[in-house]
Amino acid sequence: MFVQVTMALLEGFGESLKVFALTLLFSIPLGLVICFGSMSRFSPLKVLSRGLVWVIRGTPLMLQLIVIFYGPGLLFGMKAMPRMTATIVAFALNYACYFSEIYRGGIESIPQGQYEAGQVLGMTKRQIFFKVVLLQVIKRITAPMGNEIITLVKDTSLARVIGIYELIWAGEQFIKKGLIWPLFYTGVFYLVFSGLLTLFFGKLEKKLDYFRG
Repeated sequence: MFVQVTMALLEGFGESLKVFALTLLFSIPLGLVICFGSMSRFSPLKVLSRGLVWVIRGTPLMLQLIVIFYGPGLLFGMKAMPRMTATIVAFALNYACYFSEIYRGGIESIPQGQYEAGQVLGMTKRQIFFKVVLLQVIKRITAPMGNEIITLVKDTSLARVIGIYELIWAGEQFIKKGLIWPLFYTGVFYLVFSGLLTLFFGKLEKKLDYFRG
């Protein structure tokens, strides 16, 4: 029975891992785009970007999943997206908005004097950003980004609300067979994966320790 449970959980974990990986693939660059939009001097773009962030951060991810999956069909009579596609769209948009605020905080935390010093040295704005600012921003956002990414590991369980067979669903199905321990066993998968990510970000922070202040 242990082998049977483990295989079922590995299948569910595979789907959770797919949601996790694809969410990061799309949300990390999208978050940067939204960040630049929210910092833009073009007022309509700035208002639109910050309004999007406000709505996404102010509503539950579960609600966003339901709206993105069922909304087009109920509101416009359109064919629903595949479940996995809707899941990735909802997760990527949600996390991109959170990441955008982390990016913005990191960029705005760099003292203005560093930009001015770069200009005095004859550097272009592009050179200042990539050679002076970027690595410092990476150092400052590593911890909050790590926290959000670890949160994403657990949030993948929400995908079940629109019928994605993920890790907890895989463990819960054994309750019908009178077994509760497989559900607790799912916690081991989350703990191990989160632990590995914690170690990774811890080492990354140490490597970036030469950027102080």
